[in-house]
Amino acid sequence: MRFRHSADVWTSFPELSCGVLHATGVDPTVDLGRFLACHTDAARTRLAAGPEGGFPEIQAWRRAFARMGLAPTRYRCAAESLLRRFRREGALPRLHPLVDLGNALSIGYAVPVAVLDVGRIAGDLAVRPATGEETYLTFGGEPEHPEPGEIVFADSSGRAHSRRWTHRQSGWSTVRDDTGEVLVVIEAMHDGGAETVRRMLAELTAALATPARTALLTAAAPEFPVTRGPADGRPVRPSRPGRDTGSRGRFR
Repeated sequence: MRFRHSADVWTSFPELSCGVLHATGVDPTVDLGRFLACHTDAARTRLAAGPEGGFPEIQAWRRAFARMGLAPTRYRCAAESLLRRFRREGALPRLHPLVDLGNALSIGYAVPVAVLDVGRIAGDLAVRPATGEETYLTFGGEPEHPEPGEIVFADSSGRAHSRRWTHRQSGWSTVRDDTGEVLVVIEAMHDGGAETVRRMLAELTAALATPARTALLTAAAPEFPVTRGPADGRPVRPSRPGRDTGSRGRFR
């Protein structure tokens, strides 16, 4: 399996910074509560100074959505949607340890994070303009077809694993209790995004406390090969959270 952004995406969005992580042996029973608190506290502090729409990271994604022809306050990147929910409700739902970890990173850093079940991806996975023939499954189980030209995560079978790039993830590849292997994709558009993505990858790897492959993708090196692991791999268990190391950043 290979993950990549198409040349069209890199040409249209040269400011994109992308980090990826591949891990096997996922354990659905681990407790990441202390680690999550660092990131939710960081988000709460930022939101106390003003709403998420003023964050540079969110403004950069709004500009990207506008360039895609999308009304940026109707279609929001997943990080903005999560921050809006967190600001209103004061907490995010607990779903699965790795999903919760991705959500916490996303609101702490204000950057979209996708956590995908590798076992539900057929062949390669590319972020590319849709043909209009792809099939997308909502979280409610309803099938949809992305608009031609809409940027999606699409696999070799023609299944779309997102709508409008980082707006909405598919219910098909969401992480479940029986998920054994994940691909995490972090995408930033703001100035300094590459450094933000590096920090997020480092924190994610440290939290998992298990060997994991990571990479920073660029237009010159856009591809990340994924060697699928055994379904019964060693469980991924978190390390003890360390000190808060600064500002933090799901894709859902």
